[in-house]
Amino acid sequence: MAAATPPEDDPLVCLRQSIASNSTPILTTSDEPAPAGDSGLSLAVATYLHFLEPRETSFSLDTTTRFINDKSQAVDLRSIYFAWLQKDVTIPEYAATTRRLNEELSAPGSAGGKVQNLVFVERLDLITWLEGAADSEYIKPLESETAAAQAQGSAQVASGAAGGVATVPSGAAGGRSGRTIDPRLAEIYNGERRMGDRNSVLRGIKPTDFSHIRKSAEVFLGRSRGRSGHAAPGTATSALIANPGLVSLPKKSGRRPDPIILLSPSASSLLRMSNIKSFLESGVYIPPDSALAGSSNTATILHISRLLPSIDSSRPLRFILVDTPEHFKPDYWSRVVAVFTTGQTWQFKSYKWQSPPDLFKNVLGVYVGWRGEEIPGTVRGWGRGVTSTAVEKWNPHAGTQGRWRDREVVEGIWGNIEESMRSRGWGKDGGPGAR
Repeated sequence: MAAATPPEDDPLVCLRQSIASNSTPILTTSDEPAPAGDSGLSLAVATYLHFLEPRETSFSLDTTTRFINDKSQAVDLRSIYFAWLQKDVTIPEYAATTRRLNEELSAPGSAGGKVQNLVFVERLDLITWLEGAADSEYIKPLESETAAAQAQGSAQVASGAAGGVATVPSGAAGGRSGRTIDPRLAEIYNGERRMGDRNSVLRGIKPTDFSHIRKSAEVFLGRSRGRSGHAAPGTATSALIANPGLVSLPKKSGRRPDPIILLSPSASSLLRMSNIKSFLESGVYIPPDSALAGSSNTATILHISRLLPSIDSSRPLRFILVDTPEHFKPDYWSRVVAVFTTGQTWQFKSYKWQSPPDLFKNVLGVYVGWRGEEIPGTVRGWGRGVTSTAVEKWNPHAGTQGRWRDREVVEGIWGNIEESMRSRGWGKDGGPGAR
């Protein structure tokens, strides 16, 4: 049997100790102490690595080390030392430098051989271990360390601290009473993962009390039976009296859904998220890019309130304004009451109804252009489903002064929206069902 390699004769241990003592090893061309002329040698020319600490010794750079890569190949000392020298560079730099060094090694007059390109995990593990980490996934333990661990285990068995031939009751290892097993088997059994039965798997470690679910169900079941005429009188009431805490259960909200108005996201639209609120609420047109516009260009949702007497004369309806249906749920389309358009059909690509004739059979279309300019032919072709109107062109010198006609245009738009909503079934309690 070959003698175990002492730690001081291991190149990895010497490199680690040299790094810990801040003593830089020297690249040389012989195993003798480095001559003055060898200083500044590169890894492409050097053949030995000479250590000064913890004791003076040299190792051939072709020496295989205890570092085993993912391909189960032992990595030589040249590759190890090169990886340490490149510990602070990025992965692409390390790969490029490795290629250059291999080209230099293959040139005439060089040391020959090839440097292994360690993958990121291997290089990280190596650098961490060289800097003092206790364990490494890729470095095999020294034979002397393995022998010491085996000797310590044998000593524990001999002293009775572990293993041994004494027997223990099998109940300690989960067996049936009355039997005895070897303690080493008991150690194995104790290391096994204990599997739970169906109760521990389904319910967890702690028992959970779900009785409150049954109490809550009594209220809802009693309510449904009461509506169908099969419930005993006072069933739900008695449950509430017996369980006062159930009174705070959430009830279905009676709040009517908010109607939705969709705007055009086109940059050429006269009405966008930045100026639609001031237009529909105040009756004054302001260009969307003007500093006078009341809303931010980055707003994604707006709310305005409007009283529509023929639908609800006592409560104003709250309208939601958005320029995209990106976050719509399927039932939201039944709440869309108007679509502002510029006549560009790409606006409808993400809509429920992508064809303009289908869209404006279900939703009122609104086109707003400049007074005196012709309405686009595409808008006219969509028929009576689209109402067209026009505002005066903006005069930056006059500002909002003299824009009294805007109010007339806005009232006309609201009148068309109200008529369309009423014809489609909107009332005090909300709109029609999902279409």
